[in-house]
Amino acid sequence: MRVVLAEDLHLLREGLVHLLRAHGFEVVAAVESGPELLAALIGERPDVAVVDVRLPPTFTDEGLQAALTARRRVPGLPVLVLSQHVEQLYARELLADGSGGVGYLLKDRVFNGEQFVDAVRRVAAGGTAMDPEVIARLLASNSRNEPLGRLTPREREVLELMAEGRSNAAIGQRLFLSDSAVGKHTANIFAKLGLAPSDDDNRRVLAVLAFLGSRPG
Repeated sequence: MRVVLAEDLHLLREGLVHLLRAHGFEVVAAVESGPELLAALIGERPDVAVVDVRLPPTFTDEGLQAALTARRRVPGLPVLVLSQHVEQLYARELLADGSGGVGYLLKDRVFNGEQFVDAVRRVAAGGTAMDPEVIARLLASNSRNEPLGRLTPREREVLELMAEGRSNAAIGQRLFLSDSAVGKHTANIFAKLGLAPSDDDNRRVLAVLAFLGSRPG
């Protein structure tokens, strides 16, 4: 699996390269600035991009904007964003088109190697890997918006776990629910959000995330 990595801190970048290679990924480019990232994404067309939000030269949202620009050139390009803090605007921008695998992790999660690698694989496969704190903020900021506000507390818990990329079976284990109970909750969620039924779990989760990401807080 081919990866383009963007991180301006040398030690962290080298550590991530080593970690990814140790788990069988091919790191085709490891860059430190927004312009380098954009060139690598368009030139290499990797299976997944792992991108720090803040990169030179502006140290604002250079990494995210480079990834979004590349995604317009390469539709569906899977992007996993790393950020020091929860920044809802950046999360919404990433989720806005609702296509391709997406992820938004806080950098603290990188230090859990297995969790990070699992997130990269999930995004590369077209799924989602949203940090629990990011999802909680998005849900909180949209809590007054209908129809999201009609979700029950249990449905919100299920939605948060779905957004993290967890399967129905994993949600059931976490919440001590049967498969049928999880299925009922997810059906209720999609009905309340006005989302068409689909057999593709990743696309359903992306649709929910796009809904959350496109509404102003």
